Amino acid sequence: MNNLDYGIIGNCRSAALISKTGSIDWCCLPEFDSSSVFAKLLDENIGGHFGISVDDSYTVTQEYLSNTAILVTSFNNGNDAFDIFDFMPRYHKTAGGYQSPPEIIRFIKYKSGSPKFTVDYNPKLEYALGETNTYIKDDFIVSLTDKEKFDTLFLYTDLDKNAVVNADEIELTKDAYFVLGYNEKIFKPDVEKVYIEFERTKVYWLNWMSKTPAYERYTQEINRSAITLKLLTYDKSGAVLAAATTSLPETIGEVRNWDYRFCWIRDASMVVKVVSHLGHKNIAKRYLKFIIDLIPDKDEKLQIMYGINKEKKLTEETLDHLSGYKGSKPVRVGNAAYEQRQNDIYGILMDVIHQQLVSFSTDIENGEEIWTITKGIVWVVNKHWKEADKGIWEFRTEERHFTFSKVLCWVAIDKAIKVAEILGKTAKLKKWIPLEQEIKADIMTNAWNDKVQAFTQSYGSDDLDASVLLMEPYGFIDAKDPKYVSTVKGIERDLSNDGLLYRYKNKDDFGLPSSSFTICTFWFINSLYKIGEEQKAKTLFDQLLSYSNHLGLFSEDIDFETKRLLGNFPQAYSHLALIETAINLSTVTDEEKVMESMREHVDESDNL
Repeated sequence: MNNLDYGIIGNCRSAALISKTGSIDWCCLPEFDSSSVFAKLLDENIGGHFGISVDDSYTVTQEYLSNTAILVTSFNNGNDAFDIFDFMPRYHKTAGGYQSPPEIIRFIKYKSGSPKFTVDYNPKLEYALGETNTYIKDDFIVSLTDKEKFDTLFLYTDLDKNAVVNADEIELTKDAYFVLGYNEKIFKPDVEKVYIEFERTKVYWLNWMSKTPAYERYTQEINRSAITLKLLTYDKSGAVLAAATTSLPETIGEVRNWDYRFCWIRDASMVVKVVSHLGHKNIAKRYLKFIIDLIPDKDEKLQIMYGINKEKKLTEETLDHLSGYKGSKPVRVGNAAYEQRQNDIYGILMDVIHQQLVSFSTDIENGEEIWTITKGIVWVVNKHWKEADKGIWEFRTEERHFTFSKVLCWVAIDKAIKVAEILGKTAKLKKWIPLEQEIKADIMTNAWNDKVQAFTQSYGSDDLDASVLLMEPYGFIDAKDPKYVSTVKGIERDLSNDGLLYRYKNKDDFGLPSSSFTICTFWFINSLYKIGEEQKAKTLFDQLLSYSNHLGLFSEDIDFETKRLLGNFPQAYSHLALIETAINLSTVTDEEKVMESMREHVDESDNL
């Protein structure tokens, strides 16, 4: 497998990745950031997996059940056929809340003939540290490890348990099931109960998706991305994960491998803004509660990231016994970036707070706490906006005056002013409006580079950076402003490589990247659309969509040469930007394309 050809299933408590041949190669239980029970993704030999093997006569195909997070892998050789429906249960409980146990259900649907397969069941608990032993009991198969840590995993099935464990051939004659769970069950499952879980989970997802509007174009891509973002939310706390994995490398064989199973304020806030725009306001409410709970003291600075259960210390360590994805070491758990200072997070959070007040002003909870947070953010920005930081790309060595960070400091004050106006707290405006104007003037003076005719990565730099494209969406500058148009053109000239974008080209702590950061390409396509180059934007967007995997999913990066997906997967950043871009481009009609073509023709005539 040369690509990240995986589907994700989950229930807003944990998630699993399933290969296009039906093997569970990544899963952590009971929660997203728990230790893995299957980690073949990070070590093909010892990581552990749960596969289904058939002979070469079978064709294997895979798709999602429409508008759900239920993954269907179909096995068919012309005569013999069966489907596996993989999902993690999630549905409303009668007493309120959600049923979302730490378990995976594999419902096997018999279709025709006499299909035969073997089960390759090989769990490796606790990141495959120590030894995992598997035992057959009367009601279940149990796997446990107790050398490094004690942990257990239970597998229930109506198939022959000895055949499952010993990988003996099984002939399917009727529907069957596997229920894989972190906990021993009080009531033994059976195929009817499993089918009810399947139907309840299907209905949950169909109901959730019914709130999402349909668009003129790209509805399918928007829907799949929305479900993917929902799968990366953690119900218990309101946190939003950057991705479901750790240590998938940005470049094969190199060391840019990080753990993304945490809540970055920046990524999460952007996700919440997009998903609530689609009509899913509960995600936004829970996330704001997550933020309110994190900032109990008025002078407490925000970290750039937190654990999904609000942990503030995310100690980074390496798992040296694992060989890494395609041999890319080290495998890391935890993330030392939590200690960095990134001044942009205040603006991004303030933007979400403002959006929620505008969208749900009559339905907003915690208004007083939100006003306290708003005042606290202004205080922090006022005190620190002139300082250098690590920037959006988390440079691990030097700090600089990054343009994006400065622009987002301006956004923080701009949105705080708007929040004050909404809440009738106009007394603050006498101090806040001059501060907003001061920051804007500072950026216009120091971030613009006459020599390269663009806003650059940092003050005094000649280097371009894709993040400055966000100056327009955040309202700092108009799309038709000559300086913004010139910046877009400069970024296209310097950072575009066959329609894919570098984040930046100046060397960072690890040298020049050889892969494109997917969100940057979406930002660039959006900026082309905004400056009036709609057809070019649509062409590049369609090209970018073709680089997704077989299920329409994106990771963090795309290799410039091979177009293979790289980095942690699936990536919230990539999917939120896909939704934003698709919504913009869905308004581009054929009539507009003809008009743009005519304009381009006139422009060319003028140049003759």
